[in-house]
Amino acid sequence: MSRYLLFLLAFFTLALPATSCKNKALKKAPDPRLGDIKLPPGFSISIFADSVKNARSLALGDNGTVFVSSRDAGNVYALVDKDGDGVAEQRYTVASGMDDPNGIAFKNGSLYMAEVDKIYRLDDIENKLSAPGKPVLIYDSLPHDKHHGWKYLAFGPDGKLYLQIGAPCNICDDNITKDPRYATIDRMNPDGTGFEIFASGIRNSVGFDWHPQTNELWFTENGRDNLGDDVPADELNRAPVPGLNFGYPFCHAGDILDPEFGKGKNCADYVGPEIKLHPHGAALGMRFYTGKQFPAGYQNQIFIAEHGSWNRSEPIGYQVSLVKLEGNKAVSFEPFATGWLKNGDAWGRPVDVLVQKDGSLLVSDDYANVVYRISYNK
Repeated sequence: MSRYLLFLLAFFTLALPATSCKNKALKKAPDPRLGDIKLPPGFSISIFADSVKNARSLALGDNGTVFVSSRDAGNVYALVDKDGDGVAEQRYTVASGMDDPNGIAFKNGSLYMAEVDKIYRLDDIENKLSAPGKPVLIYDSLPHDKHHGWKYLAFGPDGKLYLQIGAPCNICDDNITKDPRYATIDRMNPDGTGFEIFASGIRNSVGFDWHPQTNELWFTENGRDNLGDDVPADELNRAPVPGLNFGYPFCHAGDILDPEFGKGKNCADYVGPEIKLHPHGAALGMRFYTGKQFPAGYQNQIFIAEHGSWNRSEPIGYQVSLVKLEGNKAVSFEPFATGWLKNGDAWGRPVDVLVQKDGSLLVSDDYANVVYRISYNK
């Protein structure tokens, strides 16, 4: 048998769960490059939705609707898998013409969407996907800066809407002194009232979630650039209480004083990471695994989408990673899904992860313009 036929046989065996569909006219065959993705035994990857331009943040509706944002297109989409076969047959544009919409979150039937400086809400959205109407503006006083200006949204166990305001630079201090909202994670009531800073000293976080048992906030943080290939590491942090400072711009990764802004500072005065991640790996979206489909060893563990480095001499990241915890302590950081980086070139860049109701894991990719589905077969 030729090598080409062997490749096709292996590929279609891997992709079988995604290709058994009732409405083939609406579904395309998975990208052959999925054969490059390496997963632990028992796991497989398929395409949940393709041709989703610049697929970024993911949010899940009460009825199983998957919402995905697109910064480049300025749109927010709704993806519907009507027959439960792991492929979205229907797609709706529920918002368009937005300014860098990245952060989205779902609560009590409403979809929350963040632009650079505003947050909107679409009510009763799952019953109005084809005619969502005009979104309600709930907050319009965020900074206008484009540098790290796109937002990430999520609802905490306290019922409040959390977001981040990144530093408007690679490394700076004067902006933060003038406006203490920079380099923070913040929260507000769902109606936009009661804005407050929850944690500070965070260069930019584009992913956070709460431990299912302790309700403590965990978040990724991207380290500063231009200190070298391996300095500093990206971080996975924990904020069990409000008011903590994680060191930016004075201290990085818990133990590296900044050469410009760290003079006279002490890293011991700030909260260090729970675990260090790849340096410049661009750790973005993260989720605790709360599904039942994956083996028990994955329960309450953390999946992280690493978007991949942009200025490292040897590229790093471009994968979905797993942080294992023992109780409430991070004990290891390891690859879970790899292969988007091949021979030094990237054909995909994971952005966000989302646990579906059936326990499968969705992964958005803003470079390949798809949403993947990772499932486990016992």
